[in-house]
Amino acid sequence: MAGAIASRMSFSSLKRKQPKTFTVRIVTMDAEMEFNCEMKWKGKDLFDLVCRTLGLRETWFFGLQYTIKDTVAWLKMDKKVLDHDVSKEEPVTFHFLAKFYPENAEEELVQEITQHLFFLQLSLESKSPALPFFSLQYGDYDPSVHKRGFLAQEELLPKRVINLYQMTPEMWEERITAWYAEHRGRARDEAEMEYLKIAQDLEMYGVNYFAIRNKKGTELLLGVDALGLHIYDPENRLTPKISFPWNEIRNISYSDKEFTIKPLDKKIDVFKFNSSKLRVNKLILQLCIGNHDLFMRRRKADSLEVQQMKAQAREEKARKQMERQRLAREKQMREEAERTRDELERRLLQMKEEATMANEALMRSEETADLLAEKAQITEEEAKLLAQKAAEAEQEMQRIKATAIRTEEEKRLMEQKVLEAEVLALKMAEESERRAKEADQLKQDLQEAREAERRAKQKLLEIATKPTYPPMNPIPAPLPPDIPSFNLIGDSLSFDFKDTDMKRLSMEIEKEKVEYMEKSKHLQEQLNELKTEIEALKLKERETALDILHNENSDRGGGSSKHNTIKKVPESSLYFADRDSH
Repeated sequence: MAGAIASRMSFSSLKRKQPKTFTVRIVTMDAEMEFNCEMKWKGKDLFDLVCRTLGLRETWFFGLQYTIKDTVAWLKMDKKVLDHDVSKEEPVTFHFLAKFYPENAEEELVQEITQHLFFLQLSLESKSPALPFFSLQYGDYDPSVHKRGFLAQEELLPKRVINLYQMTPEMWEERITAWYAEHRGRARDEAEMEYLKIAQDLEMYGVNYFAIRNKKGTELLLGVDALGLHIYDPENRLTPKISFPWNEIRNISYSDKEFTIKPLDKKIDVFKFNSSKLRVNKLILQLCIGNHDLFMRRRKADSLEVQQMKAQAREEKARKQMERQRLAREKQMREEAERTRDELERRLLQMKEEATMANEALMRSEETADLLAEKAQITEEEAKLLAQKAAEAEQEMQRIKATAIRTEEEKRLMEQKVLEAEVLALKMAEESERRAKEADQLKQDLQEAREAERRAKQKLLEIATKPTYPPMNPIPAPLPPDIPSFNLIGDSLSFDFKDTDMKRLSMEIEKEKVEYMEKSKHLQEQLNELKTEIEALKLKERETALDILHNENSDRGGGSSKHNTIKKVPESSLYFADRDSH
């Protein structure tokens, strides 16, 4: 029983001794962390825990920030965390940010983590168009990975900065990508340091702005940074109207909302201004004290801790440099090995292709040899056939020569017959022409006779119409034999024409016509006989298409004249021809 009571007492004692905790969320520029903090922890306890977790030793630049009623505040190191005016709802949130900025980042920032945290914070605050060119140096540029549009999701510049330049997003991407590719091989910490060196030269670098009023009530801006205090026009945050460097300030103090700056030079008037809230004056004083301490610290010899950090940083940098060189050599060797492998693979593939081509060429050569042998055999056989045909051709030539001799003789005889026929035709034409002239002469004589008859009739008519006189000589004179006789009986006149001459003339014309027809028939028979003899000597293989067509028309009968050929055209053809003409 006593043992059980003792056990319960021991358990109660342990339960009472177990410290109470609360949850804190720490938000950095690229991560979030949560810690269980004891209720009694002060700001320094939580801050040191965060710095140890991050591996950060340059702690004097940073702080834990929170917001009170739209006013920024920083966690105090000597005050309990929960005693600050923060939300008690867990997790309690703080932002781990840079509170003070270095004058020269390359000389003051030792650790790589410190550089990286400043880089992340400034990348959101910067307004310089040159900074995005260093924001991408997280590995080398690779065309197969970094294709067009790979920066579309990256907010490398605020929109207000982009709007200041006559450049499209595509033009920005093109310039940044070209820079990225040009600076291939640059390490991330080197690129971030180049970024910080550019950022620290900007007018608004590390400046905390506060709205104030002077004694006259004029609205102004107070800027607190690593170099001192600056008074700005609210419309111009770049160029201060007046500045107070830290080494020229004797004292800074505030009373309620009034803030006082006393210069070392007593000839310079004390500058007083009013802020909007007392909490703002406290924040201004914190920033002034911290920046002033760092300003004085930079102008003294480095502390032993800083010296050790710089020595370690140099060693670490040298080690990383050696590591990068080793990696670069390995990368170069790997690339060379890959190039060698690719070259060997290419050569192997080329050799395979050449072997395949050689094998195909060999097969083609064998096939060609077989074809040549077969062709040689065929050629030999063709040569024998040609020799045989040559002998036959020689015999045919001798026969043709003999035939040609006979043909020449027959041709000469035919030419002679043709010549005789032409002479005969010429004579017949001349005879026909003579007969035609005689017929014309006879026609002309007949016409003249008829004309004489008409004149005679006219003359007799005139005589018959003259007055009647007593006959002087009743015995008429005899008329010529070729003049037709006539009798005058009373008022009537009758003619007695002699048809002897007309009959004689018609008989002569008919006789001449019969003789002409007989001679023409005889000539046509001679021409047909000559044509038959010539046709027997025609070479059929030399006939043209027109010759064959002419022969077919002749064989169908009806003569070979064009008139007879047209008469044999079918009526349907004439019908369609008539329609076409119409």
